[in-house]
Amino acid sequence: MQISLGPVLYNWSPEQWRDFYFRVADEAPVDVVSVGEIVCSKRSPFLAPYLPDVIERLEKAGKQVLLSSLILVSLRRERRQTDEQVKDSGRMVEVNDLTCLKSMGGQPHAIGPYVNIYNETSAAFHVQRGASRICLPPELPMTSISVIASVLPQAVFEVFAFGRVPLAISARCYHARLHKLAKDNCRFVCEKDRDGLALKTLDQQDFLTINGVQTLSYTCTNLLSDIGALKESGVRSLRLSPQDCDMVAVAGVFRDVIDGREDADGGSQRLAQLYPNVPFSNGFLHGKPGFSYA
Repeated sequence: MQISLGPVLYNWSPEQWRDFYFRVADEAPVDVVSVGEIVCSKRSPFLAPYLPDVIERLEKAGKQVLLSSLILVSLRRERRQTDEQVKDSGRMVEVNDLTCLKSMGGQPHAIGPYVNIYNETSAAFHVQRGASRICLPPELPMTSISVIASVLPQAVFEVFAFGRVPLAISARCYHARLHKLAKDNCRFVCEKDRDGLALKTLDQQDFLTINGVQTLSYTCTNLLSDIGALKESGVRSLRLSPQDCDMVAVAGVFRDVIDGREDADGGSQRLAQLYPNVPFSNGFLHGKPGFSYA
């Protein structure tokens, strides 16, 4: 079973972003790494100067690199950016918005967890059009995952196994609104929250996390205890989503549990130390409320 690392969702400084991937290249036991700004196109120019060096470092370390497209393409500038990414990259693109499919023209690509693939028919549609890897939406239960993966064994199916769950994307920026700023003049205030900004209910209960135009769960997905069942269902890759913690160590925990060097309980205890004060969840996989943990 492979381990993949999804793109950084948060607005980290360009230097921190670069150094994060350099360390992943040198130390993390991951097989596939998705890179690129996928949440807000306004952040992309800051990362662009560092992207070639990051890709080169990762590939020299033997990692497969996927170039991730935007989750929501709503502007002409963003459509042009998507077209250029597909035509000029020379590498496999991970599609996160169906707008990107037109540019793909049937060439091999991956599908990210932001595309709604909820059954074997929709999965087959994408496989027939060149998708060789599909990261299924994190809200799918095990019953659906098993059916989809068994029907299409020629594709690598992946599940979202660690990180705050991406739930929604909007054209409006919650961070800008909170700071009484317009989206077009946001001053990039989202950079103040390296792990997203926790949102509470009126009763002061932790509820969700906001990241600019994106809404994520407050809880952190942890599927360590489900790895055996996922293997049996035909899942061939687990996705880790970068959080503000030691992701190299997190990847090491998952590798140890996958390879049988550690049990899931011991691995979860290590994860709790690496990413403290954030509750774990796996409810979606078990057909229960997403924030719950079985």
